[in-house]
Amino acid sequence: MPKITFITPDNERNDIDAPEGLSIMEVAHMNDIDLEGACEGSLACSTCHVIVEPEWFKKLEEASEDEEDMLDLAFALTRTSRLGCQIIMTPELDGIVVSLPGATRNMMVD
Repeated sequence: MPKITFITPDNERNDIDAPEGLSIMEVAHMNDIDLEGACEGSLACSTCHVIVEPEWFKKLEEASEDEEDMLDLAFALTRTSRLGCQIIMTPELDGIVVSLPGATRNMMVD
């Protein structure tokens, strides 16, 4: 089973088994990792924003235009930012490392 490493804002590393076919956001939720996902993966917010380590970022498929639009709303956007709901675990991503930003910007809250 592929593994993913989540790095929290205070640099705590969490190595987690990540079943193939699940998104990074789903894996985080199953393992009590603090990754919000307010829209539940419907690509309508940026609260599952993660920062992918550069060596892993280049292995990902390009972000869709819709994902890019949502990323524009993300807190602390970086060159290797992606939405966790859009990265699906595959054997090729075994060992991927993502950092969680220190905050999120939830545009879905009134």
